[in-house]
Amino acid sequence: MNIIRFFNDRKEVTLGVCEKNKVYEISSLIEERINDLIALHKLATEKKQSLSEFITELNFKDRSPIYHYETLELLTPVDAPEVWACGVTYENSRIARNLEMENKQEGSLSVYDRVYDAVRPELFLKSTSARTVPPKKPVCIRSDSKWQIPEPELGLVLSGEGEIIGFTAGNDMSSRDIEGENPLYLPQAKIWKNSCSFGPSVRLVETMDDPYNLRINCRIYRNGDILFEGEASTSQLKRKYEELIEFLIRDNEIFDGTVLLTGTCIIPPDEFTLQEGDRIEIEVSGIGVLANDVLLTKSVYNKIDKIGK
Repeated sequence: MNIIRFFNDRKEVTLGVCEKNKVYEISSLIEERINDLIALHKLATEKKQSLSEFITELNFKDRSPIYHYETLELLTPVDAPEVWACGVTYENSRIARNLEMENKQEGSLSVYDRVYDAVRPELFLKSTSARTVPPKKPVCIRSDSKWQIPEPELGLVLSGEGEIIGFTAGNDMSSRDIEGENPLYLPQAKIWKNSCSFGPSVRLVETMDDPYNLRINCRIYRNGDILFEGEASTSQLKRKYEELIEFLIRDNEIFDGTVLLTGTCIIPPDEFTLQEGDRIEIEVSGIGVLANDVLLTKSVYNKIDKIGK
């Protein structure tokens, strides 16, 4: 069962069940008119039901207003207060990180080699609600980077206790030259305006057959032509989801609706960099296609120079 969040024809935020191109609005069927996935999950838990059981009992196919998916203005399927991300959880990611490093001595172990084999995974804060854009809205590239890519990832939607509520597709935008210059620049290589997106849906955990056998596909278009296409599988993930969550919540408070991106295995060629006007499509089997156009983050440097003068 796939849940999306969108504006209905009354411009109200609402939840819906998405089945192919049909979307069944469900918020209007609930007495409390819940339009938040986490609140709905809590209500189902109070009734000692799984979320999918609770929604099925609404008999939504016979009672719900129906929308066409392509016509909807989508929101992120959950309003995540924070998005966290994992690094170097796939072999391809370790190889790419090593290639982008400056001044790496041949034959020596890099920080990425060490973290790939370490007990403790790499975890970092990726985004906040205000910096995260919904499906169909533009992500941004930095004005001070010359090597930028999307990183397609499977995302875990979590409760405040670290319980997996569902799965989503994520775009962890990355500036490879900034991170490669110095690993201490990681926050700047990962966090800026509109540098993260996830969606379009949340696949509820109890309806997911095998989250370690999901196909992830990334397509990048330029001027309407496909410029890059890559495919991977979550079966290539080195770590278990529970292991990543355990380290995320260790001595750390997370909040209901937190999204944890689990790392990428799809890396465009080294000579590739995103440009304004490109279109990114990230597809995860059973979840849908997360599509975002690309804009350039407007630089403030000129304004600063004028103030200084």
